[in-house]
Amino acid sequence: MADTHKKEVDQISGVETTGHEWDGLKELNNPLPKWWLYLFYACIVWAVIYWVLYPSWPLISSYTTGVLGANQRTEAIAAYDKGISDRSVFADKIVAASLEDISTDQELLQFARANGQAAFGDNCAPCHGSGGTGAEGFPNLQDDTWIWGGTLDNIHTTLEFGIRSGHDEARIGEMPAFGRDELLSREEINQVANFVASRAGLETDEGVDLAAGQTVYDDNCAACHGEDLKGIQDVGAPSLLSANYLYGKSLDAIKAQINNPRNGVMPAWVDRLDPATIKSLTVYVHSFGGGQ
Repeated sequence: MADTHKKEVDQISGVETTGHEWDGLKELNNPLPKWWLYLFYACIVWAVIYWVLYPSWPLISSYTTGVLGANQRTEAIAAYDKGISDRSVFADKIVAASLEDISTDQELLQFARANGQAAFGDNCAPCHGSGGTGAEGFPNLQDDTWIWGGTLDNIHTTLEFGIRSGHDEARIGEMPAFGRDELLSREEINQVANFVASRAGLETDEGVDLAAGQTVYDDNCAACHGEDLKGIQDVGAPSLLSANYLYGKSLDAIKAQINNPRNGVMPAWVDRLDPATIKSLTVYVHSFGGGQ
């Protein structure tokens, strides 16, 4: 069968064409550059050498292992085991040392902060935020407002056993539902909410008897939040004079919390994280700046 492609020499460049033509455009049959060909051949040689030295070709139930016997899985496991071994040296020291000793030992402090930061990102940041600034319903760990105390020991206990977590040693502080359970009338809730708002520097409703609100507060709230409204950390009652409220600082939010409180839950980490990680988290959270 005759070749229908008509090869010819381009008059301008003097290069033979391939015989292909598209809409009047003809393709020149230029040879590949020598450097490109040499590089291409070098790649083929390199590929063959790689096939011989390293694992490359799949077989029915295995693969060619190469003459060097390299195995990335084995290397990765070895690197992981070495990392665990190196970490265990510091982890053992963290477990053996007191929280105060860790805070004063620069080597242990550096490890604890790095380890705590990694653990915080994996376990705590979804609620408290990556920077520990919290959100509505999730405490800010960078301010000076601590519901259960901000010392190293306080933070460590909270991390270990949680808050209303169901653990036998969990911190438990339940605020009664004064409205839902009809412990107070709607008028009394309005009075005490306005009284608290007035002490917290918020605007109050007009015509509300704040003196009556104080009486309601003294009879029902002072036992936990204190007569001075500064809270009592031993029972997990927050200060009502704080710049930040856990569930929103407004008159409406105060009324809602008195009527039907939201009692948040923090999990107990004692059965989820190892002692070294919990101590590291304690030191890391305490270092935010709000620690006491």
